[in-house]
Amino acid sequence: MKIHNFSAGPCILPEEVLKKASESILNFNNDHLSLIEISHRSKSFVAVMEKARSLSLELLGLENKGYKALFLQGGASLEFLMVAYNLLNKKAAYLNTGTWSDKAIKEAKIFGEMDEVASSKDKNYAYIPKEYLIPEDADYFHCTSNNTIVGTQMKEFPKTEVPVVCDMSSDIFSRQLDFEKFDLIYAGAQKNMGPAGATLVIIKEAILGKVERQIPSMLNYQVHIDKESMFNTPSVFAIYVSMLTLQWLKDLGGIEFIEEVNNKKAALLYNEIDRNPLFKGVVAKEDRSTMNATFVLTDEKLQEKFNTMWAAAGISGINGHRSVGGYRASMYNALPLYSVQALVDVMQELENSQSSPS
Repeated sequence: MKIHNFSAGPCILPEEVLKKASESILNFNNDHLSLIEISHRSKSFVAVMEKARSLSLELLGLENKGYKALFLQGGASLEFLMVAYNLLNKKAAYLNTGTWSDKAIKEAKIFGEMDEVASSKDKNYAYIPKEYLIPEDADYFHCTSNNTIVGTQMKEFPKTEVPVVCDMSSDIFSRQLDFEKFDLIYAGAQKNMGPAGATLVIIKEAILGKVERQIPSMLNYQVHIDKESMFNTPSVFAIYVSMLTLQWLKDLGGIEFIEEVNNKKAALLYNEIDRNPLFKGVVAKEDRSTMNATFVLTDEKLQEKFNTMWAAAGISGINGHRSVGGYRASMYNALPLYSVQALVDVMQELENSQSSPS
């Protein structure tokens, strides 16, 4: 039976990518060696790293525009620290829209003054603040484009002369944006790009070198740029799978193509949530994420029945985060439209079972 994978992360990956990745474990590049046992300094893997970095910039439209692509480790959680270590000289501005931005704020406070320009914590992060001022003297402004846990997404980004840093872990490569508006983008691969173990950082090199503190080598973006993401042994397998996924996306037609598909998937599910009296959404409609749809039952007594039905239909990974409850359907790039239809069918089946005579 086909399993419909709505996991919030590690994410669903294209079937052809999984096939190529599995083959590489036994025989990479027909060298009769495994990808995970060859030297990361070998020509074969250096080519993988270079292609992964190049594809990242190409898909975002940032080639030859002063940006560098890095594949690092430690996930977004380490980037919370590295961003502040490398950029926060005196004061930084942060928009607090969820658990992960809250954690980023905690790390920034270690290095200097932190101005929380707005927060949606008052309503359990169920909306995106719209009107706020970014201090002109801030070293940078930090935001989170998509909030995986509660299911909100920034649809617009502020206009500011302050460098903009964005955590795009759960929606990078999923929609078209003017990526030149961002001076630094970071994203854990496991949300929409590859397996856990690698973190993509896209950085405008010109913003570096302005803090007064000494930065340890492992946490210094400039060191990683100079070493072309090879300062230490990289996450070989995670980077290879990310490269395959980026090539898959390019072959499909890039971000422009996948955005259209993602919008169709989100519309299909949200329309059912709004139509079906047994379900309701969790967050403000204008801030709904196309990647992570959160919803609850209007009658909790139906939970056991609904859970049994979607599990029987081969649906996996839709239990909501413990801080939100209910359900969360993550519709990342590789999730096919028919999987969303399968979930909608179960939701309608539950509705029909309630209206039918017993």
